[in-house]
Amino acid sequence: MQKRRRVKQVHSLEHRLTEEAKSLREEAKTLPPGLEQERLLMKARQADTAAHISEWLSSPGLMPPQ
Repeated sequence: MQKRRRVKQVHSLEHRLTEEAKSLREEAKTLPPGLEQERLLMKARQADTAAHISEWLSSPGLMPPQ
């Protein structure tokens, strides 16, 4: 039986997603306009959206439906 590798995360999910989006945008700047650049920019937007949703879900003001 295999053992699961456990990784202790140092930064929050929102921080990691924001950093990933930033690095994807930097990489996209180095590419010529085209399909690959658009793909990286789309992934950056998805990471930003995921960070905002995660932040919203973990906010203290979020109330469960009644």
